[in-house]
Formats: sequence, structure tokens, C-alpha cells
Amino acid sequence: MQKSFTVGSKTFTLDQDKAEAAFAGKKVINGHQTMCFNLLPLKYQWAYELYRKMKANHWEPEDIPMGKDIEQWRDTTLVTDAERWIIRMGIGYFSAAEGIVGDNIQHVVRELVTAPELKLVLGRHAHEENIHADSLLYMISSLGINPHECEAMFEDVPTIVRKNQFVTRISRDLRRDIDLTQAENKKLLAKNIFVFGQCMEGTQFYGLFGMILSLYRQNKFRGIGEMFRYTLRDESNHIEVFRNLFMDLVEENHEIWTPEFKAELRETMREAITLEKEFIRDCLPVNAVGLAVDEFVTYIDYIADRRLEGVGLEPLSVGIKNPLPWLAEMMDIKKEQNFFEGRVTEYQKASALTDGVKDDDL
Repeated sequence: MQKSFTVGSKTFTLDQDKAEAAFAGKKVINGHQTMCFNLLPLKYQWAYELYRKMKANHWEPEDIPMGKDIEQWRDTTLVTDAERWIIRMGIGYFSAAEGIVGDNIQHVVRELVTAPELKLVLGRHAHEENIHADSLLYMISSLGINPHECEAMFEDVPTIVRKNQFVTRISRDLRRDIDLTQAENKKLLAKNIFVFGQCMEGTQFYGLFGMILSLYRQNKFRGIGEMFRYTLRDESNHIEVFRNLFMDLVEENHEIWTPEFKAELRETMREAITLEKEFIRDCLPVNAVGLAVDEFVTYIDYIADRRLEGVGLEPLSVGIKNPLPWLAEMMDIKKEQNFFEGRVTEYQKASALTDGVKDDDL
């Protein structure tokens, strides 16, 4: 079907059938190729909706005051060595881990997907990883921590090294020209999206999140805690982006969704939580300041099962209950008043904090 528009002496004819064929050719991978970044008409509505939600949640690290954190960091009577160690591990790990995630989005996943609205939301995702990395630099400079010390932690703490090797080897397998018409290569991409979305951001980040927010709950390092709360709200959206992307990729390429591949993904999650539990024991070598190692280890099992079930896989540990239910309340940012200035801090445009972090993300 064609439609013509006449303006003055010129007539423009638009081929709707051709346009509809282009829309039908939109796919997660192997879709309609064009040099034009034409979002409309949207096929993956969820991607655009999440993009708008993520954009509305924008925040800047420098807007969060660090005066009390600096005072507590310098005064040995206000916080313990164990509490400082948790902060050091948090800064040491996340200062580069956020960059690993962003690099994989930009140079692997976003390069391989073909629908423009998917590229749009992935671009926003990568931008938020930059904000998170920037927030870590802000923490480091505020507390006066030697940045070389952070680099050394990332290179020399064995449990951090092993976590990073786990995700970077998945990313490395796709950094080449790859034929995504082949089922095995489709599985490589699906596994990458699963690992970064459900294993790393969705599970391995949560042990330290919980520890730092536990300190925040005790009025310790409130500025750092507030930044981690906003980071965790972002991570909730990131998990949903990669979950939806994974589910659509499988739906469009159902031949990869074999019992063997499902078993492989479950074993990959098992490896992820084993590494995370080892890391948690390094972050919290002793039970202290209201923090119990066993609770955080159990929490990782609980979170991992939620991630598996979210993509249609069987849990690894049936019947585990959340040992840290207070975390859901901690993430209700819209009700929290700024600790330092006594004003509501929302970092929102329009009214988009209504969803926030859902209880089922914690």
C-alpha cells in the first residue's frame, strides 16, 4: 500500500508495505539492518519504557554531601577497622567492576543487537555505569584513599580477581566477528546477557550492597550509603533490561533453549554464588557491628534463586527465605529524608520514583 502527499508542485510517495516489512524484520539479533537509528514504530516497548524510567532516575554523585563520612573515616573512635574494611572492599571492587559491566554493554551486547530501541536502552545502561564509576572516584577522593590502593585490591585480592575472571572470560568470547546465525554463537550471547545481568549485577553485587547499607542503617558512612542506594535502584533497572533482553532473545531463537543449555546456565549461577560467598568472607572476616557472615551467604542463595526463576530456570536452593528483609525497606528511597540537610532527596524528573526498587529485586 502506498500513500502520497502533494505539497505545492511536488508529490511524495511513501511505501507503507516496505515500512511494515522493515518493522517485521526488527529482532534482537539478525534483524533488519539500517544505518538510520529509527526508533519508531517501537517493537520492544519495554525497552523504551525502561529507558524513560532510567533517564528520570538520573543522579549526580557530587550532590551528595560527604562531610560526615570524612569525619567518621578519620576518627578511629567513631567506626571500627572492620567497618572501614567493608568500605575499602566496596570501593576497591566496585571502582572497576562497574567499568567491566559498561564496557561489555558498549563493546559486546550493544554491538550485536539490531533493534534501535534496544541500542537506546543499552546506551543509557552504559551511561549509568559511568555514573556509578564516577561515584566511586568521588568516594575515594573525599576519604583521601590512595587510588593505587584500590587498583592493588582489584589486582591482588584473590576473591576479587576470581570474580573478575569469571565475567571477563564470558565477555572475551564475543569480542570478535561472530556469526549469530549459528546456534552455538547465539548461546554465547545469551550466556553473556545472563551472566552480566543475573549473575554479576543481579547477584554478585548484592553482598557488598547489603553490608554497606547495613552500616548506613546504623548512621555510619551515610553519604556512601546514599550513593549505593541510588546505585542499587539503577541496578534493579539494569537487571530488568538484561532479563527482558535474554527472554526475547530466547523467544526469537527457541532452538537454543535446550535442557543442556538450561543446565549450563544453572551451573554458571552456581559458580557465581560460590565465588561471591568466598568474597563475602573476605569482606566480613569476622561477625561484627551487627553483621553476620552466614546471613549474607544465605542472602546470596536467596537472591540467586530469584534471578534463576526470573528467567524461567529452576532454583538451586528451594525454600530459602530472605534473611535480610530490612533491605527492601532501605531501598524505598522516596520516603527517605536527606540525613545531612533534612530535605527530601529524590533525584527525579517528573514523578518517576513511584516504582523505585521493587521488593522482589531484593
